[in-house]
Amino acid sequence: MPALRILVVSQYFWPENFRINDLVREWTGRGHTVTVLTGKPNYPAGCVFAEYTQRPDHFGAFHGASVVRAPMLARSQGALRLVLNYASFVAGACLAGPWRLRGSPFDAVFVFEPSPITVGLPAILMGRIKRAPVVFWVLDLWPETLSAIGVVRSPRVLSWVGKLVSFIYNRCTLVLGQSRGFQDSIAKYCRNPQKIRYFPSWSEDVFKQADVQPAVEVRARPGVFSVLFAGNLGEAQDLPAVLAAAELLKHEPGVRWLIVGDGRKSNWLQEEVIRLGLEQQVLILGRHPVERMPSFYAHADALLVSLKKDPVFSLTIPGKLQSYLMSGVPVLSMLDGEGAEIVRASQAGLACAAGDSKGLAAAVMTMAAMSREERATMGSRGREFARREFGREMLMNRLEHMLKESIEMHKEQSAQA
Repeated sequence: MPALRILVVSQYFWPENFRINDLVREWTGRGHTVTVLTGKPNYPAGCVFAEYTQRPDHFGAFHGASVVRAPMLARSQGALRLVLNYASFVAGACLAGPWRLRGSPFDAVFVFEPSPITVGLPAILMGRIKRAPVVFWVLDLWPETLSAIGVVRSPRVLSWVGKLVSFIYNRCTLVLGQSRGFQDSIAKYCRNPQKIRYFPSWSEDVFKQADVQPAVEVRARPGVFSVLFAGNLGEAQDLPAVLAAAELLKHEPGVRWLIVGDGRKSNWLQEEVIRLGLEQQVLILGRHPVERMPSFYAHADALLVSLKKDPVFSLTIPGKLQSYLMSGVPVLSMLDGEGAEIVRASQAGLACAAGDSKGLAAAVMTMAAMSREERATMGSRGREFARREFGREMLMNRLEHMLKESIEMHKEQSAQA
């Protein structure tokens, strides 16, 4: 495929830990010219990273890609500040993007959307200015997610958000959904269902590593069954249900829980672990870069993935699930819908319903009673399933073809206009 000039629009980017970092690195490695229009790194703590504040000039390039940072307010704390964070990125990117990228042609604009949907607004503007197709990768369904996690309860506000979603989708050339279940929801807001595609997250190569040295932050405890949760600590992950399962197994000396990550529920989690007297059973290990995650996985006998009980989350494939499967460690899932079906279909672990703390506790004890050989077989099946369904090379090739398709579609649409 001829080299492309790709503009990536994402509110989040390196040194924040998001999958878009890996995608940009892959594209530049394939010879494409990539520019990233993004904000200042402040996720998830809510304050701009100290290393960026001290030396912002060190963060203007990433593996050959140019990085343009739009002015914006950090997330900080509270719902109002989060709304201002979203709005300020839109304003900053709409102002900085056209000015700082003047004279730079692009073949395609690619949007990374794990929330908020508003990231599509500067992307559409840039697509119009650069006369390039916009390919929008939906990783979070709006307005459904806002309702599911209780951020917005007003039907009127949700209706307004739905109109915004429709405005964005209908001005994109292709809309990619991260699960098959997403496609029907996207179609509610997209007049032309022919431009909707299925594109899941891939299994990152870092999780293929063998003979990884276990993380020094975790004390080895032979004979203890370690359940590891890695990733975002937010409302969607249903941490109260996870802690309820840990409390049910509080008096099982052979079980411990390792939590690696950060997010809006981090402080709540630490306080709740103390309140419940679970300090000996639940180890909170903080945020670490994705490159270090295999060293934490090396301590795990099982990897835990959970989402709240809600119809929108039953349509979601948690991004961590692909990486879990590729790691070769068996999976414990407290999920409904498509994510749970993947765990069952792959025979890579045990699944219970979303919010079912008792079911999770029972699944932990069932897996802990298995032999190492049985668990290793589960992990091997998961890795094989990940290679077949979520292989990185396969999905990267598919995305390249989608970008080329969008360019051809845009040319045809422009000719007809």
